[in-house]
Amino acid sequence: MSQNRKRSDVVRTSRTAGARSPAERLEPGRAPGRPRGVQAREPSRAIAGFVRVISGVLSVSLVLMLLIGGLSFVVFHQFESPGPLDAPRTVVIPKGEGRIAIAERLEREGIITNRWTFVGGYLLQGFLGGHKTGELRAGEYEIKEHASMHDVIDTLAEGKSILYKTTLPEGLTSEQIVERLKAETSLSGEVASVPSEGTLLPDTYYFSKGASRNEILDRMRADMEKLLASLWEQRDPDIPVRSVDELVTFASIVEKETGRADERDRVAAVFYNRLRKGMRLQSDPTIIYGIVGGQGVLGRSITKTDIESKSPYNTYQINGLPPGPICNPGKSAILAALHPAKTNDLYFVADGTGGHAFSETLKEHNSAVQKWRAVEKQAKAKQGTADDQDTDAAPIPTTKTAKSTVTAKGQKASKVPAPSAGAGDGDGDASTPSASADAASDSAEMPLPVRKPKKQ
Repeated sequence: MSQNRKRSDVVRTSRTAGARSPAERLEPGRAPGRPRGVQAREPSRAIAGFVRVISGVLSVSLVLMLLIGGLSFVVFHQFESPGPLDAPRTVVIPKGEGRIAIAERLEREGIITNRWTFVGGYLLQGFLGGHKTGELRAGEYEIKEHASMHDVIDTLAEGKSILYKTTLPEGLTSEQIVERLKAETSLSGEVASVPSEGTLLPDTYYFSKGASRNEILDRMRADMEKLLASLWEQRDPDIPVRSVDELVTFASIVEKETGRADERDRVAAVFYNRLRKGMRLQSDPTIIYGIVGGQGVLGRSITKTDIESKSPYNTYQINGLPPGPICNPGKSAILAALHPAKTNDLYFVADGTGGHAFSETLKEHNSAVQKWRAVEKQAKAKQGTADDQDTDAAPIPTTKTAKSTVTAKGQKASKVPAPSAGAGDGDGDASTPSASADAASDSAEMPLPVRKPKKQ
């Protein structure tokens, strides 16, 4: 029954299809509908939106990449091209300036053509380079002719600045060193306080223009600490100093007594021998430091009053070492204090040639003093002759000169004390025994005796 009905439906459909008009037959056939049981699936709006966003981002990124690539090419071309300088030029970069301020300065002084190209090239070089570009450093730089921006950045980043130097010689006090640094116009900044005596190592120090004065002092202090730490353990075991502070004090006296490096170990031996025997050092530079302190220079000869004055630094009046250094000794004096000569000398006096005559006994020392008096007398006579030749005044009568000599001989020599160890004149600050004695007795002609040194 059901099969007959299906057949009839098919026959009816075919007859109906065959009965369509020609216009209906020209219309395309419709696609069959979905099978039953299969639900319609519409596309997700969220996914469509995400795809549109990604597409937009990629499009914008592509445009930006093309712009950045083109801009980078232009910047790179200007960055690597020769600069506008026709001749080398010096430029000073002050401390504290940033990269934009530095670029403006370089553009203003005609070293680069465009500040923004310089800054952009600097950033790109740090971003794309295999290593980070260093910070642009302050200082004074010499830029070569036609230097590219790349060359300028390398010069400033590597700190290839023009170096200045200051030489601070041995034997200066800390106050004198500070004054010299203040007079150095290539340095900057104020010195907060004068360093302690004996804590600075004299040497030649290099620095860039605009460096801080305190930076130089810090370097001097660090170098002295490093030097003492390395040398102290290598000292001779029999030297009579118990600490690094005593060593620096002793070395400062040796430094002020002679300016000749080949004599320092013998001068150190004299003072060590006197300490072992309980004799006072009797060093003129200690008297001067007790009077003027860090100023360093007395400006006159030592007098009898100076020798007899009570001062913690006057080694004519105190036993042993003074309470602290009297200058900043150099490495040579420190080495001499650590490794003195093996001698029995107890005295020394200037010999007239820039050096000193050393003696083991008082008799030998007195003989050396007499020789020094004769040399000094001859030098003064030559100076007097030269002064007479330089003036049109009439010469002084010889009779008056004879009177002056008699007067000098008529004075009491016993009232004039003279140093036992002798004071060196190598630095120009310390007076010789004759100078001290002559100032005390108002006589420059008479050879003076030397007293036996006081013991503890």
